[in-house]
Amino acid sequence: MLFNSLEFACFFLPVYLSYLFLKHRYQNWLLLAASCVFYGTWNWKLLFLMFFQISIDYFCALRIHSSSDKKTRKRFLIFSLTSNLCILGIFKYFNFFIGSFDNWLNLLGFNVHPLVFHIILPLGISFYTFEAMSYVYDVYRQEIEPIRDYAHYALFVIFFPHLIAGPIMRAKTFLPQITLPRVLTLEKFYEGCYLIFWGLFQKMFIADSLAKIVDPVFSSAPYSGATVLLAVYAFAFQIYGDFLGYSNIARGLGKCMGFDILFNFNLPYFSTNPREFWQRWHISLSTWLRDYLYITLGGNKNGKVAEYRNLAITMFLGGLWHGASWTFVFWGIYQGALLIIHRLLQPFLGRIALPFILRVIFFFQFICVGWLMFRAKSMAQAWQMAQSILVHFKISAQDIVTAEKMVFLLCILWAVETLQFIKSDLLAVLKLNPVIKAVFYVICFYLILFCGATGGKQFIYFQF
Repeated sequence: MLFNSLEFACFFLPVYLSYLFLKHRYQNWLLLAASCVFYGTWNWKLLFLMFFQISIDYFCALRIHSSSDKKTRKRFLIFSLTSNLCILGIFKYFNFFIGSFDNWLNLLGFNVHPLVFHIILPLGISFYTFEAMSYVYDVYRQEIEPIRDYAHYALFVIFFPHLIAGPIMRAKTFLPQITLPRVLTLEKFYEGCYLIFWGLFQKMFIADSLAKIVDPVFSSAPYSGATVLLAVYAFAFQIYGDFLGYSNIARGLGKCMGFDILFNFNLPYFSTNPREFWQRWHISLSTWLRDYLYITLGGNKNGKVAEYRNLAITMFLGGLWHGASWTFVFWGIYQGALLIIHRLLQPFLGRIALPFILRVIFFFQFICVGWLMFRAKSMAQAWQMAQSILVHFKISAQDIVTAEKMVFLLCILWAVETLQFIKSDLLAVLKLNPVIKAVFYVICFYLILFCGATGGKQFIYFQF
């Protein structure tokens, strides 16, 4: 059930209308049931796996909190984390590691018959697993107390707006919104409707339209350099529009029901360096990796060498989190290398005085190198496409038409984000003159209706 489908509208409308007339306790039961239905429309059998994980973490958190013995507390923490990582590893990474090991043995001359299990990847498993792990770890660190109500904890994990593709919510900020009565206001409702509308525009008009430029180029060879470069630029905004669109819709749905779901993006393509980029892109993941992995490894407390090692490990695992493929692994390694190189060069970079816009454009090229690896089917394809940009760069008439189409698709996004950047306000559109807002809504609605891609295409991050 996709946010950008009529099926979801038919699901959400009766749920929301019922929600408005229920008391807090029954609202939570309704949301829990609705979340089960929402997830079950893909594969209801996987609900048993999810509730198995939920039950383990719920009881482990209670035992950690109730025990005064450090060894007992650590045993239940390790059991919870190991259970989550094993389930994630089996369902997401088992075939990848077995296949990679078999390929390595074949290179050494051993004749190995591949062992492949036909395992269904549960939607959203990386997101809800990280939420559950952070909850148990926060209880262990005594930053929060465990929730006693099983249904409340289950709703924290399975809440349908952010279930499939985040943001990765923290228990300390989201559980109180579940356990305490929520206040519904017209202001939140208006904000929610705007976020849903703007998210649908980003997904259906921008991302899905750019997919028509990107997919053919990454599906076939030979490659023309200019065509590949345009496809990489298009993918940079496709994945941004797709993921930001999902996040905005999730935030909008939450706002309408009185929840505050954290924003996951803060104008990342206005970044001038990799550190700033990761403070603006997929914020819920980058802060999770920082707080539960990078700092746990030691952060920057033990000297520069240890700091760079911790950065490399964190970004390597962050790349692997995205999927069971060597392209994601190398993308993570590349992101770690960018962060390390930037820190090494920071004293010299401070002496270079370039206009802000040139620094943004310059760093955007490094972002796009990463997106080439991220989108490619293999590192071999990524290398061939990179070579075509460097060696076989030739602009055709079709490339000019494609560039013009991209400018048309992106002009409203650029205008809105420029306004948001200047105003330092992600809801700046809501504060415009009513006439300008009306024109903006009409144009966006027209573009969704008559120029947007049809068919309810799946969100990119559903595969993670």
